[in-house]
Amino acid sequence: MMLLAGLAAAMEPIRFTDAAEEARFRALAAELRCVMCQNQSLADSNAQIAHDLRLQVLGLMREGRTDAQIKEYLVARYSDFVLYNPPVRPATWLLWFGPGLLLVGGAVVVAVVVRRRAAGAPASSPSEDSQEW
Repeated sequence: MMLLAGLAAAMEPIRFTDAAEEARFRALAAELRCVMCQNQSLADSNAQIAHDLRLQVLGLMREGRTDAQIKEYLVARYSDFVLYNPPVRPATWLLWFGPGLLLVGGAVVVAVVVRRRAAGAPASSPSEDSQEW
């Protein structure tokens, strides 16, 4: 029973000092990814670690850090994965260009298969087509 009360207290809503702080926090939390959920933003996740990170982000904001400094801090701890839009650099090339390369590779494979089948198919004459009826 005490564990349940402890969890409920740990997940209580965040209190903001003003509307500007809330707007900045919400914008920043939407740009950050939950490190546990993987495909949810920090703002959308219900995981305990996401709640902890939201509190940490708010704490860093109240220390006077800029959004860029907060992102740098989180990237240093969790890598570029924590950002929904990671920077383009050699370590993230596969993330940025991988889907396009897969699409181009698939198109090349389809084109090769279609050409091979077209080249290997016997040409039929019009008289042969009419006799099949």
